[in-house]
Amino acid sequence: MENTKEENNDAPDVKPEDNHINLKVKSANGAEIFFKIKRTTPLKKLMDAYCQRQGLQQGSVRFLFDGQRVKDDATPISLDMDNDDAIDVVLQQTGGSF
Repeated sequence: MENTKEENNDAPDVKPEDNHINLKVKSANGAEIFFKIKRTTPLKKLMDAYCQRQGLQQGSVRFLFDGQRVKDDATPISLDMDNDDAIDVVLQQTGGSF
């Protein structure tokens, strides 16, 4: 019976703290803001909170993870994010033609 009990202890139990992930959002000037969100939360909530804290318009910045633009409906799970990963924020640039 003890072997069965050990196997049950080795089962991947999901603890409440395992459902959350710590992420940092880094701006171009090096400022970092830390967020703790659920792994299943759409990153739009994090992006909206960042813009609100910084007094920015959502359309004036882009959020990048591993060089790819973060979509509103993406989640930390869908992007295979780990604890303490960084999301970069850059100013949206328009124009470029004469």
